[in-house]
Amino acid sequence: MAQDAAAIAITPDTHGEPPPAVRDFQIVPLKGLPIVAAAVIGLVVAIASNNLWALTFFHIVGGGLWTGVDLFVGLILGPIIGRMSIPARIEFTTRFMPKMVLIMPTLVTMTLASGWQLARHLGNLDPSSPNHAWLVASFVVVGIMATIAIGLLEPANLAVLFELKKPNPNGLRIARLMRIFVYTAGITGILQIATLIIMTRVSSQ
Repeated sequence: MAQDAAAIAITPDTHGEPPPAVRDFQIVPLKGLPIVAAAVIGLVVAIASNNLWALTFFHIVGGGLWTGVDLFVGLILGPIIGRMSIPARIEFTTRFMPKMVLIMPTLVTMTLASGWQLARHLGNLDPSSPNHAWLVASFVVVGIMATIAIGLLEPANLAVLFELKKPNPNGLRIARLMRIFVYTAGITGILQIATLIIMTRVSSQ
């Protein structure tokens, strides 16, 4: 896929054909900001009220969607993108990647913040709790995933979009960044399976 993506270099090919056009797009889709704001406000209210149902809702929904997105992008969408034509790949990237700028930070925040408060609410942070060791294991796994998502996946996403905004995008750089994005999504998706095992174990105690 990375080798194919290198052909995104927006320069004429050997046959003298014009380079593929890049449609104008917003790096941060403004229409999605009210949805993000509503999710964050709901999360803050749930934490402030310490409502068990609300905390469980945000933790399960955020974690489930985070897992699903990572697995879908890394294991399913990545190979499909690699088989697309160059114009189709560019069109898909400019429509899909901006949405991920909003989706991933929101899901990570929902999952981590509500999960921590939920653990406090249920007493699982107490060293005497039978779930304490499982919670520590989940913190390690989720910490790694959050570091990958915020430190690698999201910067790679933004870098691709900024590169495509340039008059002459660097195809090799886009290929490298797309490879980082897809690989990191796949890695976090696989790590999410470990969190599912841990969380189902905790809930069954």
